[in-house]
Amino acid sequence: MTQSSTELQRRLVALTRDLILIPSDASRPNDISRCFEFVSNHVETLDTITIKKYCHKGIPSMVILPKNVLKPKVLFCAHLDVITHPDTQDYRSQIADGRIYGPGSADMKGPLAILLEIFRSFHTRYDNLSLGLVITSDEEVGGESGIRFLFDEIGLRCDIAMIPDGGSLHEVIVEEKGILHLKIQCLGHSSHAARPWLADNPLERIIDAITRLRQHFASSYTQDNSHWHPTCALTIVRTSNESLNRIPSEAEATLDIRFPKPYSVNDMKRQVCELLGEGIDVSTVISAEPTHLSPDADYLRVTESLTGRATTLCREDGGSDARFVGKHDIPVIVSRPTVGELHSKGEWIDISTMETFYRIYEAYLKQKLLNGS
Repeated sequence: MTQSSTELQRRLVALTRDLILIPSDASRPNDISRCFEFVSNHVETLDTITIKKYCHKGIPSMVILPKNVLKPKVLFCAHLDVITHPDTQDYRSQIADGRIYGPGSADMKGPLAILLEIFRSFHTRYDNLSLGLVITSDEEVGGESGIRFLFDEIGLRCDIAMIPDGGSLHEVIVEEKGILHLKIQCLGHSSHAARPWLADNPLERIIDAITRLRQHFASSYTQDNSHWHPTCALTIVRTSNESLNRIPSEAEATLDIRFPKPYSVNDMKRQVCELLGEGIDVSTVISAEPTHLSPDADYLRVTESLTGRATTLCREDGGSDARFVGKHDIPVIVSRPTVGELHSKGEWIDISTMETFYRIYEAYLKQKLLNGS
């Protein structure tokens, strides 16, 4: 029996807010474990599934599959990790203007709540359902020990993957930019800040080098607001020095570089190293090539049928775990409810589109799993 609109929204909101309360970021492994336990508790009473837990390099993940099924027709993929907020009091939510506001509400506690609810509902209502669910905990730090490990080393496979971690209700992602996270380090010679001529200030040298990078990348920006070009963002600058009147002897920074085809990881790193110049060491933290995805045309038709609007195939400036699945020639569907202010304290997800998104998934799954498709 189909849930009423009011009841469904109530359940999705409650589940999302419960998930937000758990500060499951990379710096809090105990809370990540607690969040996995919460997820497991939500589905473990189903007698049609098996739950298998993995831990690769200290990073946990969970694969939930129908009994005696190793390759489900449809596989939901989600991550429960969120970006770090220093104060645990920030991990709260509020309802306003038809939205859930809170850290991770959009990326991706809200979408995870939808997957959990529809997964539980379908496995409760239907027998022999070839629907699986994967939950990982390292998407925000690269996904190497989560989805990549499961697909590349464990050999997880499916006919279709559904990852609500990009796009929007009417936008399905078909391209994602490549990712290159770099740490740059510079050594110098310290001195008293009153005598800067005796020092070789590594902070100033890093700032000068980053200025060259900013000028170079800014010159490549297009004027049509498409942003489909390489970008470079400075995310961290630090030194071990804590004295106001001392010039440090070392400094480091991190860069987040995104790039579309035809650029490659090697192209971008070579370009950055040339611009930084001598005396600055560069090491790669995360790298991924640009991704092309192939969504299922049936999903586009279902979305258009339920919303009355055309579905657009779009490009995404950010990356997602979809790249680890798509490279195995598996169709991947990347879309989600209406969201905003990702990775900020004002992050939000729209409640009414959460329900619409649920209904789209519901109709698509019935077509794929119950009609012999």
